[in-house]
Amino acid sequence: MASPAAPDHPANPAAGAAPAQEKPSDSYVQSFARGLSVIRAFDTQHPAQTLSEIAQASGLTRAGARRILLTLVGLGYVRADGRLFRLTPKILDLGFAYLTSMPFWNLAEPIMEALSQEVHESCSISVLDGTEIVYVLRVPARKIMTINLSIGSRLPAYCSSMGRVLLAGLPDAELDRVLGASDLRARTDRTITDPAALKDIVAGIRARGWALNDQELEEGLVSLAAPIRNRAGQVIAAINISGQANRTSADEMASNFLPPLLAASEKISNLVSLRT
Repeated sequence: MASPAAPDHPANPAAGAAPAQEKPSDSYVQSFARGLSVIRAFDTQHPAQTLSEIAQASGLTRAGARRILLTLVGLGYVRADGRLFRLTPKILDLGFAYLTSMPFWNLAEPIMEALSQEVHESCSISVLDGTEIVYVLRVPARKIMTINLSIGSRLPAYCSSMGRVLLAGLPDAELDRVLGASDLRARTDRTITDPAALKDIVAGIRARGWALNDQELEEGLVSLAAPIRNRAGQVIAAINISGQANRTSADEMASNFLPPLLAASEKISNLVSLRT
């Protein structure tokens, strides 16, 4: 699913040469991987591109990119408009397959809506994908960010409340790997980027069971997040409440919104336990 881009969003991984990766011998289908790299070359900043631009973004030759694009055109996932190529709405089928394959998210939505109505703030659920979080459900109360968030949007895990909750659910070795692979840059003057400090923050989240983010992701944005667990107690997702610092301070959010947030996360975790 294509993700809306943000002014300060990390660069699309497909925006350069495809990263080297270990190929598990003959089980690795290179042509399929190249097709996915072409799809990932499209984003909000680059919704329509020429063959040369797509080849450069995906790290492919012009001939290779052309074969893949024409295949995608034939399947209805890409549209050719003169020299430009664009994704079609059919591409959403690929992302929607993930959501429909996990039907308990449909059960979580009414709980999120009730939570959003109770606290009068936006509510979201995300999962961890590499160094980023991916939004799988969202109930917006009002526009509170310059970033346009929706299902499929991505944000860095290290400086977001849901991301830190998800990082807290990882084993130490995996946490080190994710932080080591992250682009730990300061998105605001409050952003914590030191790996050791981030590991201390994650340790605190593990101990108390929730995360509070005070304007580290974006100026003026505060958010509170809690884990969603499966039957085995593993953290599989995170739910958050986000609001504006000029209306609700971080301390006020923790004091007033934490009880309903934890109640909602427990309800959803119980639903997940019945389905997994």
